[in-house]
Amino acid sequence: MRLLITSSRMPFALDMVRKLGEHGHEVYACDSYRAAPGSHSKFLAGHFTTASATDDPQSFVGDVESFCSENEIELIVPMFEEIFYLAGQHERLSKVTRLYAPPFQTLARVHDKGTFQQLCDQLGIRTPQTAVAGSQEELLEAIGRFPKYFGRAAFSRGGAGLMTNTGPPAGQLKPEDVHPTEANPWLVQEHVDGPMHCTYSCIHDGEVATHMSYRAPRRWEDSTGIQFLSVDPTDTLPTVEKLARELSWDGQMSLDFVDSERGLMMIECNPRPTDGVLLMSAEELERGLLAPTIETLQIEAGRSEQLDFAVLGQMFRQPLKQMPGSVRDLATVKGTNSGWHDALPQPYSFLAFAHHERMSIEERKGLFEAMSDGITWDGQDIPRLPPDDAAFLAKLTGE
Repeated sequence: MRLLITSSRMPFALDMVRKLGEHGHEVYACDSYRAAPGSHSKFLAGHFTTASATDDPQSFVGDVESFCSENEIELIVPMFEEIFYLAGQHERLSKVTRLYAPPFQTLARVHDKGTFQQLCDQLGIRTPQTAVAGSQEELLEAIGRFPKYFGRAAFSRGGAGLMTNTGPPAGQLKPEDVHPTEANPWLVQEHVDGPMHCTYSCIHDGEVATHMSYRAPRRWEDSTGIQFLSVDPTDTLPTVEKLARELSWDGQMSLDFVDSERGLMMIECNPRPTDGVLLMSAEELERGLLAPTIETLQIEAGRSEQLDFAVLGQMFRQPLKQMPGSVRDLATVKGTNSGWHDALPQPYSFLAFAHHERMSIEERKGLFEAMSDGITWDGQDIPRLPPDDAAFLAKLTGE
């Protein structure tokens, strides 16, 4: 099959390129960042650079559409939030290829943390106690409800822009620096103690084809995962199935939970792939994306992978007493580049890591936020949305 993988800067995008390319598929990649590691793999049939999805969505979609038409691409597999801009042109793109993604309205409904919270309440999915703030006054009132809290913008991702009074990120973002509006509200939730528990699933027509759960034993600055361990997927599968069937989901879905004393607590839905891809074999990934079967394939616990370049970079930032543990991990935990004999993406990975780390320092934002520059969507208007999608977005943001 001829495939296009977008946002090839992501480590799991490079991994997908390699695994599908190894299995004989004709894989292409694109990104607005020219040095994206996934655009320089030997497993690619070709790559190209697009306009920024965030800054110039019309040109971005046009770049993708033209390439798919000229190269007879059969399937687009989005890797990050460029999915929103592509899904906003589902009908247009369907004339030249297939986009593996749900409709725009479905994506927006789960990306907005307020409407996703409502969906969880409707389906009986357990979440932390939550308050939605559409003003500074409501924000302070919500904070006062919880002795320990964390808050995020309704449109946000990962640990970026987290306001909390608990743990290492406490105080990094102060309530007086947050200004919610009705169009851009914030969610404030009780802080729930426990490790993060993440999932990645491939879903077709509301049925889960493959499903896996994982944790991140090592994180960059207590935020972005750089080491991953698969765990028992059976306790999270029913939640994924419930969401998939309710939404008639067709695409990739990733969920974040906290594994608390009260059980799993849903935190957020990422309507795209995440680092769980790294823990799947080529055969499992191919089956989930391209050859689903009636029975759900669940990925076993106990697999581990790490981003060696990030672990190495972390060694130069951590206290000396932690260095032996990092050296041990580099020696014993499988790196994502191991065994591929695909050398060129490695220097590009270091280059991209250094570029985004420098950006994070200069612009005073987290590494993950810097990595996703130009491929995010925070609820803003998207030019030339179909009228029904534009009306849905206006209602969602109160504009």
